Amino acid sequence: MDLMFDISGLAQDKEEFSTSKKDVLKFLKIIGVDTRFISYTSQKIYINNLRFSKFSRKREATFKKHYPEIEIVRNSLFQKICSKSSKVLSFEINPNSVILMPKNNFMVEVLMEPYTRKYGVKLVYEGDYDYVINPTILDDEVNGIFSAIFHGDGLEFNKKSDEIYPLINVPLDWINSFLEMDGKKIIENENNDELATSFMEFLEDVAPQYRENVLKASEYIEKKLEAKK
Repeated sequence: MDLMFDISGLAQDKEEFSTSKKDVLKFLKIIGVDTRFISYTSQKIYINNLRFSKFSRKREATFKKHYPEIEIVRNSLFQKICSKSSKVLSFEINPNSVILMPKNNFMVEVLMEPYTRKYGVKLVYEGDYDYVINPTILDDEVNGIFSAIFHGDGLEFNKKSDEIYPLINVPLDWINSFLEMDGKKIIENENNDELATSFMEFLEDVAPQYRENVLKASEYIEKKLEAKK
């Protein structure tokens, strides 16, 4: 059954649940939602993975009775972004680590928030840390690869061991489409190489998947070079 609890009992205890993050997440767990697969904000809850979160329409209706002011976002594009990001984060994050976050980066904020429950990490904005977030997105990384090649520098491998790249395989158009749908400010690329940008625009028309392939090729070469050391 979708709801394995007494709804009337919850209604009687409604006053016990405040609007604090702790109580909202507690209530979600009680009604059967796996909070490791949702992102919490005070105004909205974003579903990262619909199947794993178990956030059914019935559970949403129960939640809205207690928290009508909190919007539930069922955005398929956001779920695709989370899937892309998790393929990187699952290898880069150690449980219970302290992660230094960038300031004023909503996309990183909403992607990293559930990892406080998934892996027990602590997100900080100053002080000591184990890892630091690098917010580089797929388009910027590929632009940098092409720029280095066009300027005769060859491939450069500058990733640091304590850096985490949650957006490294997420394209800019996905991010901006989601941000626009969510009423947020879109990301502007200001520092990219113009020649590389022009070449990327050409490739976009003839090979739409080129960015992912360029990144994979770069990572493959980097691993091969590391193995030879």
